[in-house]
Amino acid sequence: MCGALFALPAQAGAQSLSPIVSRKPFAAFSASAQSLRDSVVAKARGQIGTRYKLGADKPGTALDCSALVKYVMGALDFALPRTARQQANEGEAVPMDLAALKPGDLLTFGKGKRVSHIGIYVGNGRMVHASTARRSVIETDLPRNPLIRQWKGVRRIVADSRADFRDSLLAIAVTIK
Repeated sequence: MCGALFALPAQAGAQSLSPIVSRKPFAAFSASAQSLRDSVVAKARGQIGTRYKLGADKPGTALDCSALVKYVMGALDFALPRTARQQANEGEAVPMDLAALKPGDLLTFGKGKRVSHIGIYVGNGRMVHASTARRSVIETDLPRNPLIRQWKGVRRIVADSRADFRDSLLAIAVTIK
């Protein structure tokens, strides 16, 4: 992923190329993670208007909240379990702070210790989820949504830290051997 750029020497007629080393070797990875987040958002928004039905898992026809999340993330090669309760244990825990959220983060909701609902953060304080009250997949403003009182946690599936990048590269290297 990290490539060197080459610059032509200042002298006319000189034949050698000198390498320019990037000062931000992980910039390509950061851009890739952002692009993946954008894809999650686009895929989630593509289901807006789909009918809500408990237990349904047919994109474009009917979905429940966890089927929406499973479908969107699965379309981008992230395998998630079927229920909101199970999905609430996937990925990395993130602080429950709107300022810390990134598009593609999973938001979990419920009463007591039980997780019973999940949605996808799409940026600017908004999320896409399969609403039981509206009976369809909708995009909603988090601070104004009554669900905010039942907010349980945040899970980040699309990671972007250098350690994750390093671990990914090491995993790829091991499979190539």
